[in-house]
Order: sequence, then C-alpha cells, then structure tokens
Amino acid sequence: MTERMQGKAILIVGAGTGIGAATARRLVREGARVCVADINLAAARGVAAELGAAAHAVAIDIADEGAVQTAFADATAWLGRLDGVHVNAADLRVIFEDTDALDLDLAVFDRTLAVNLRGHLLCTRAALPHLLAAGGGALVYTSSGASHAGDGQRPAYAASKSGLNALMRHVATRWGSAGIRANCVAPGFVMTPEMIAGGQVPQALIDGYLARAPSTRVGCADDIAAMVALLLSGDGAWVNGQVIHVNGGSLMPA
Repeated sequence: MTERMQGKAILIVGAGTGIGAATARRLVREGARVCVADINLAAARGVAAELGAAAHAVAIDIADEGAVQTAFADATAWLGRLDGVHVNAADLRVIFEDTDALDLDLAVFDRTLAVNLRGHLLCTRAALPHLLAAGGGALVYTSSGASHAGDGQRPAYAASKSGLNALMRHVATRWGSAGIRANCVAPGFVMTPEMIAGGQVPQALIDGYLARAPSTRVGCADDIAAMVALLLSGDGAWVNGQVIHVNGGSLMPA
C-alpha cells in the first residue's frame, strides 16, 4: 500500500457502511485523515473508532441543506482544511418502489432526486468554497452503471444518476482551471459486506450476472474504494470530468 494520500484531509459522505466505509479504510491506509459522515451517526462513529486518531465522525443528511452546511463546517474544523470529498449517498429504501414511468409513485421519484441529485448539489455547494480556499482539490461522486444502461425498472434512480453525471461535468468545466477536479465512479454489480451479511441477493441473481459478464466474480466495495482513492490522489491529477465505470467489463459504453 502506498502513502500517496499522506497528509490529505478528506470528507467522505455516506461512509458508515459499504463503499463509503471501504473508501475511508483505504484512504487511512494510504496516509489520509478522514471525516466519516453518515445519516447513521452510530455507524459513522463505529467506522471512525475502528480507524483511530486518523478519523472523525459527523452526522449528515444530504437532503437537508442546513445539515449539509453544518456537517461540512464541522468536518473542516476537525480536519483543518479540505483536500477532497467523496459523495457516496443514496436512499436505497425507496429503490424497490422505483417501478416504471407509468406506475412510479411521484413521492418516490421526488425522494430519489432529493437525495441522489439535489443532495449531491448541496454537498457540492458546501465543498467548493473550502476546496477553492485550499487552492484546489478533488470531488468524486458515486454514480452508477444505470446512468448509461437501459433498464425496464428504476427510472428515478437512473435519471438521478444521469443528472449526477451532468452535475459532475459542470463542476469540472466551470472550476477546472481553478484546480478543481470532479469525476464520477460508476459501480457495477457490487456486493457490499452488508448485502452479503443480510443475504439480500439471491444466488440465482449472482449466477445469472456471471453467466453474462466477462468477469470471474461480482464486485466488492474495495474495488470501488481503490478507484476513488486514485481519483482523490495525485495519481488522478489529470483526470477530470469523467464517468469511470468499475464493473468487471459488464458495461462497455462508447
């Protein structure tokens, strides 16, 4: 493991579990100090306690503008400055109600966009002044392969992630010359530790995926954390405005 993140101050939104928690662990191993932010403060504190003095936990609800501003202020006060942010948040409680364009409950659509798109805008607005004050920095958003691939279900989720890709490109274009880099990581079929422990995914679904995918396995949270770490580090210094798919080759967009 390198020390390419040595001395870096990073805020990870949605780091209490899954990809965000894996990213926090990866960044600390590479030398960063991290602020672990999550709507589930107990989970965030658990990850921060595991990581020791290099980590601090704060509560955040990215659908609430005041909560976002408070979390970023608290995180920056603890970190001393802000070099990068990974925004990794979605309300997956409503994804199973995300049916199709005819049957979709508009409350589900509105909630999905409130978190997956508007919430990411709120985080962007909170992050940029700190990153610009530091002379530049990196924003990494967790998007999804659903933003490129067609699907007979989950139109709200796909629309939110497509919008997130557009938001990222706006940030990269508008502030790239000021030293801001913005990119999206789009995970494919990733089994997080929580999904594995909960037995939420039938083996038949995994087998069906592997029968179609040019890969020997499904993804894990560490696969995504590795790409996020690269994009937040100096190794990603000339990567800006990109949607990077990490999916074992299951989606190969032009």
